[in-house]
Amino acid sequence: MTDVPLPPRCDVLVIGAGPAGSACAQMLARAGLHTVLVDQHDFPRDKVCGDGLIPDAHAALRRLGVYDEVMAQAQGAQHVACIGPRGGRVDVPGALAVLPRRVLDHILVRAAQRAGAQLHTPWRFEAPLLDGTQVAGARLKSGDRVHELRATWVVLATGAPPQAMLAAELCQRRTPTGIALRGYVKHEALAGRLRALEIVWHKRLKHGYGWIFPCPDGVFNIGVGLSDCFSLAGTSRLRMQDVNLRQVFDAFCEVYAPARELMATGTPLGELKGAPLRCSLDGALYSRPGLLATGEAIGSTYDFSGEGIGKAMQTGMLAAAAVVKGQEQRLGDGAVRDAYEASIRELQPRFELYRKASRVNAHPWLADLVIWRARHSPRILRRMSGVLEETTNPGNLVSARGIAKLFLPIR
Repeated sequence: MTDVPLPPRCDVLVIGAGPAGSACAQMLARAGLHTVLVDQHDFPRDKVCGDGLIPDAHAALRRLGVYDEVMAQAQGAQHVACIGPRGGRVDVPGALAVLPRRVLDHILVRAAQRAGAQLHTPWRFEAPLLDGTQVAGARLKSGDRVHELRATWVVLATGAPPQAMLAAELCQRRTPTGIALRGYVKHEALAGRLRALEIVWHKRLKHGYGWIFPCPDGVFNIGVGLSDCFSLAGTSRLRMQDVNLRQVFDAFCEVYAPARELMATGTPLGELKGAPLRCSLDGALYSRPGLLATGEAIGSTYDFSGEGIGKAMQTGMLAAAAVVKGQEQRLGDGAVRDAYEASIRELQPRFELYRKASRVNAHPWLADLVIWRARHSPRILRRMSGVLEETTNPGNLVSARGIAKLFLPIR
C-alpha cells in the first residue's frame, strides 16, 4: 500500500498496473510527464495467465530496459512443443521464457516507478470525471476513501473484466472472447523432462487447448483455455456460460499423460484460478475525448494462442507515444486520439490472421495434420517458427489453400 497521498491533478493518470499500464506509465514518465499509476491491488499480486513470454514480449521488455532483470528470474526455453490429438509432436524453435505474472508485473511496475511514475495502491477506478464530454480525470475509491484526480489524459489499462470499460462507456461487448483456468504445481522430478512450453490439442478439448509451461524452481504452470471460436462460415459455436472449465481441465489430465502425472504426484501451490480473455482487438472503443484504452481492455490477446503479454506492453507504449507526441507538438485531443487509433488499426490485420488460425482450436484434426507435415518438412517447421517470430501468417497454415498445400510432396 502506498503511503504518499494521491495528488489533486497530474498530466496523465494510468489506471491499471499490469504490463500495458506499467509500460505506458514508464514511457510517459521517461518523457517528463507527471504520471500517476494506480491499481486496485497492492504489489506483488497474482494474475491468472499462462506466463509465457514469446518473442514479441522479449522485444517489448528490451524497449522497457528490463529484459535482463526478467530473464535472470525466468525459466528459459528453446521450443514450443505442439502436440496433436493422436499424440504427434513437433518442437517449434523460438526465443521463449516463462515467469509468473506475480514476479513479472512487479518488475514492470518498479521500472515505471524508477522512471518517475508515482504508484498508488489499492485504488479502484469508479468513473471518469467530465468537463462536458471531455474526460478530465477519474474518481477513485479505496475502502471508504474516495479521491477525485484531475488529469489532462486518462489511460485505462484495466484488463479483461468489463466493469471499468463499461463505466468509461467504451465497452461494446460485455462477454469475454475466451476463458482460461490455470494452477501452479511443483514437481522437481519432472523439471528435467518437461523443458518446452507444451501446448496440447485434443477432441476432448474442442474449442481450446491445454498447456504445461515450465516455471523456475521446478514449478509448472498448467491450464486450459477455451475461445469463442468461429466456424469456417464465421458463426459462433461456443457460449461461455455453457462451459465447465474444471471439467475441461480434468479432461486434459485424462488425455495427456504428463498432465495426469503432474497433478497426481506433484504438489499444488494454491487453487486453480480462472479468468476471462479479451482477444482480437475487438469489443471495445479505443478512445473518447481525454481518454485512451489499452492492453487487454481493448482485446490485445491473440485468439489462436492466448498470448497477450507482449501485445499488451506494445499497445501501452503506443498510447504513451501518442500522448507524448501530442504534448511535444501541442496537438489537440482529436489528433492524439487519431494517432493512437491509427497505430492500433495497424495491428488489426495480424490479430485477424490469428483469429482465423484459431480454427485449429475448433477442429483439432487440423493440428494433427500440420504437426504430421512439420515433422517431415523443414519448410513447414520454419513457417511454424515464423508464427512465433511474427514473420509468418498463421492463418495461411490452416486456410483452405494452406491445408491443400500440406498434401503436396514433402520438401
